[in-house]
Amino acid sequence: MKTHVKALVVGGGAVGTSIAYHLAKAGWDDVMLLERDELTSGSTWHAAGLLPLFNMSFATTHIHKYSVDFYKSLEAETGLNAGFAVVGNLRMAQTDARMDEYMLYASTAETCDVSYVFLTPDQIKERWPLIRTEDLKGALYHHTDGYINPADVTMAMAKGARQRGVMIERKWQADAFNWTGEAWEVTATKMVEKGGNLVPSDEQIVITAEHVVTASGNHAQRTAKMLGIKMPAIPVEHQFIVMDQDPELVEFRKDHPEHPVIRDADAQSYVREERGGWILGVYEKNAPARFEYGVPDSFRADLFQLDLERIEEQYMAMNHRMPSAENCGLKDDFNGPICYTPDGNPLVGPAPGLRNMWLAEGFSFGITAAGGTGYYLAQMMVQGEAEIDMASLDPKRYGDWMTTEFAARKNEECYDHVYILHHPDEERPACRPLRTAPAYDRQKALGAQFGFVNGWERPNYYAPADFNDHDSRSFRRGGWWQYAHDEARAVREGVGLIDATAFTKHVVKGPGAVQFLDWFTCNKLPAVGRINLTYALTDHGTTRTEYTIVRLGQDEFYLVSAGAWTAYDADFLRKAAADKAGEFGYIEIQDVTTQWGVFAIAGPKSRDVLNEIVKDADPATVLGNKRFPWLTIRNIELGMCPVRAIRVAYTGELGWELHHPIEMQNYLWDQLTAAGAKHGMKLVGARAQNWLRQEKSYRAFGTELGRDATPLEADLPRFVDLTKEFNGKDAMQATGIRSTCVTLLIDGPEDADPWGREALYHGDRRVGRLTSGGYSVHFGKSIGMGYVPPDLAVPGTRLQVRMLNQLWDAEIVQDSPYDPKNEVIRKDG
Repeated sequence: MKTHVKALVVGGGAVGTSIAYHLAKAGWDDVMLLERDELTSGSTWHAAGLLPLFNMSFATTHIHKYSVDFYKSLEAETGLNAGFAVVGNLRMAQTDARMDEYMLYASTAETCDVSYVFLTPDQIKERWPLIRTEDLKGALYHHTDGYINPADVTMAMAKGARQRGVMIERKWQADAFNWTGEAWEVTATKMVEKGGNLVPSDEQIVITAEHVVTASGNHAQRTAKMLGIKMPAIPVEHQFIVMDQDPELVEFRKDHPEHPVIRDADAQSYVREERGGWILGVYEKNAPARFEYGVPDSFRADLFQLDLERIEEQYMAMNHRMPSAENCGLKDDFNGPICYTPDGNPLVGPAPGLRNMWLAEGFSFGITAAGGTGYYLAQMMVQGEAEIDMASLDPKRYGDWMTTEFAARKNEECYDHVYILHHPDEERPACRPLRTAPAYDRQKALGAQFGFVNGWERPNYYAPADFNDHDSRSFRRGGWWQYAHDEARAVREGVGLIDATAFTKHVVKGPGAVQFLDWFTCNKLPAVGRINLTYALTDHGTTRTEYTIVRLGQDEFYLVSAGAWTAYDADFLRKAAADKAGEFGYIEIQDVTTQWGVFAIAGPKSRDVLNEIVKDADPATVLGNKRFPWLTIRNIELGMCPVRAIRVAYTGELGWELHHPIEMQNYLWDQLTAAGAKHGMKLVGARAQNWLRQEKSYRAFGTELGRDATPLEADLPRFVDLTKEFNGKDAMQATGIRSTCVTLLIDGPEDADPWGREALYHGDRRVGRLTSGGYSVHFGKSIGMGYVPPDLAVPGTRLQVRMLNQLWDAEIVQDSPYDPKNEVIRKDG
């Protein structure tokens, strides 16, 4: 058994074997996989083996599609049949809202080259007469989909890995990880059988590995403790039952192909054929999380006791949908642990704070995701980046505020939301409120409807006291739409106040700060007292993070970035600084996110409101252009509150960000709202702000900006200083312009706007996709941003947008269609 390897994969389920296979395929010839028991002995062995392509995430859809395509090729390579039954996947809808969901998803699928068709109830009945259809609205059908034998596909990938030189060692448990500064030393213990249990022996070895990947499945909490990190990957019970033969199904199959996997989303269940009978799987309420603090040593390829009462409603619904199954007996049952995360997406990428440690944990659809995860994670490890933006799956999307209790409860919620309508304006209630700024209670009393951002409660919009946010959600214009519309108009015509406390905030200072940030970001550094928008790039020249940099002193900078990405940004910033400390000198980095609250005030009357409470020897001039020009910072006093005021506005209006000591937030809120009442100030939420920033073509990280496009492709050359050297510069220039970010005005349906995931067409050719969408109060129509080929990125180009399964006319407009010369934002007092 080797003790020095290039990469060590810990975990021998479908995910781990896929990663080992793809690392070897990508060219690493010294890869080892450790499995504490037998391959597939974790959740893989009892998985139902379904391969659902349906996913609202762009990255996850790519991962699932790769898996489906890859599994079809395994037999030719390995000689092993992976047990892939390409029977199709039929997603049925009982409501118009569910059909709207499928139409929104379908456009996302289209951008990932996932094929689909819509079927009417009559078409379903004609092809599969055993299905009751009179209460259906229709269905979405993927003919390339189906199910697979989890053990067979894992063994096929394992054989393929061995053929490529991967060493697979069973009955070895990773018990300790130690980073030497150059490599990982992994202590592995030989596991032996004793009384039916698997127990550690006295035999141990230390394996030195340049890179380690953990794919430990249900054992993720044990892995996290050994690594000294937090991971919200905790299993939840999942039940499915196998039924005896259905005589009507047996008769049907005499001259018909196998039924597709049948998903009755509104009944929270899936059904597929199994040897003349049926398998029923459910996603019911009240399924408990398990192993919050680790898997017992006695638990191997085991199951939990079945709880049929918990799934009785879904069982009855299945008999309604497939009446012939009503008299089938119960043949077998499964209730096993399936790992989840709070948002349902796995944790794939570098571990927080650690070097060359990679996570592949929290897979609720592990068989579906295994192939694609191996492919894209291998790209990240071998090439430095994947060909798609994997940030939405990054393990650091959850910060240190996350606890075991939070993860367990949110994972239970995520499980029972698998088949809940996935509205783009969805807000899930479990574990909330948790992180609240001081003004939360005041905002709630004034009708704030909150969104969840990195644990923070952030107002989405404000509504009357009797308004029900849950009932207002829709795939079209929800009940909240008019409130957001009025808030956006108030900013354009009067003044609005926005809580932006969730912004990520870092202080970077010290003798090496100037040289480091000059190398770390692509724009010129601002002078003292000024600000600049800039980007930190990946080594491949794509956008890793967007920053507003405020220069507080010669060697001190205040960096503001997206609120959803605090741990993600902090990890990248600190690792980059550590890499350059020997070259640039001492650099100090402080995460001050929770020390500073932020209110943004914007609109033509914003200066009037602030003039009511600003304290200065000459208050009439303190906010004017002469003393306080655009893109500068000033320390001012609003009443008794010291404020770090930044003259910038994400809405594109005259405005300021008011960064203040968090402990004074309620005092400042009261001062601002009292002064604002005299000028008709409206409280404004994030949804209106998102619409307004699109009118200014302001790109957002996680939508227009990401690790799959350079700042030049985002059409932001004004924020790139090509006269200096910076990280990723050569790669950015070598990449060229593959596609270009544009803004579009859209003549869409009267009751819906784009959400930012729709396909774009030029004639009969699909040419790109939207990354953001919404409504423009200034232009009175839908608006969106997205990427198209460079030759089409010209104002006046006519395109079409796929919305609600129809194509709607759209036109590319000039960048910043609202106030393109920035005259409004520079307005003097």
